Amino acid sequence: MDIVTPGATNLGLFASAALALLLIPGPAVLYVVGRSLAQGRGAGLVSIIGIHTATLVHIAAAALGLSAVLAASALAFGIVKYAGAAYLIWLGLRKIFGPAEPMALGDMPSHGHKRLLRDGFIVNLLNPKTALFFLAFLPQFVEPERGHVAMQMAILGFIFALLGLITDSCYALAAGSARHWLKNNATFLKSERYVTGALFIGLGVTAAFAGNQKK
Repeated sequence: MDIVTPGATNLGLFASAALALLLIPGPAVLYVVGRSLAQGRGAGLVSIIGIHTATLVHIAAAALGLSAVLAASALAFGIVKYAGAAYLIWLGLRKIFGPAEPMALGDMPSHGHKRLLRDGFIVNLLNPKTALFFLAFLPQFVEPERGHVAMQMAILGFIFALLGLITDSCYALAAGSARHWLKNNATFLKSERYVTGALFIGLGVTAAFAGNQKK
């Protein structure tokens, strides 16, 4: 079977959007930074492997589920796509106007590598927001007319996970190298809610208009 990927333009847009999202500190980044501050860069890197192993599970579930939706009805897939765009916009609005999330960096007990790997995996696997995110995010860059939707989504998801490994590793290395400074200067994260919120809203709006243009 031939490997089917989204078009080059969509792949470029996806990589840019994914990289922008991954660079902004979110729950996974805060967890990795916290581990790196508490136990050093090695602990952060091990946690990242667990986190993104669970990411692949979420991606596989999203790919299979949305492929089944498209097989049942192209209209249903379109509804899911627009619902996903609306969900991304809602995430952005909630991020900006909702209550601030606690940022207790480095305030974690020490664990061995096996426990760190397991905890990272479980934290991400059991997070329903992660599953919802992939159900909303990945369909925006799939081109159903090219066929093999599940394969397209799997490829996009793998790219996202690979970029996540790279960006999260950079955070882990930076946090492990600047443990003392970061513990006393957590204000660098205060603007995170506004930047992330605007990014989610922009992505949702762009996806919705892109969907209109394809019709």
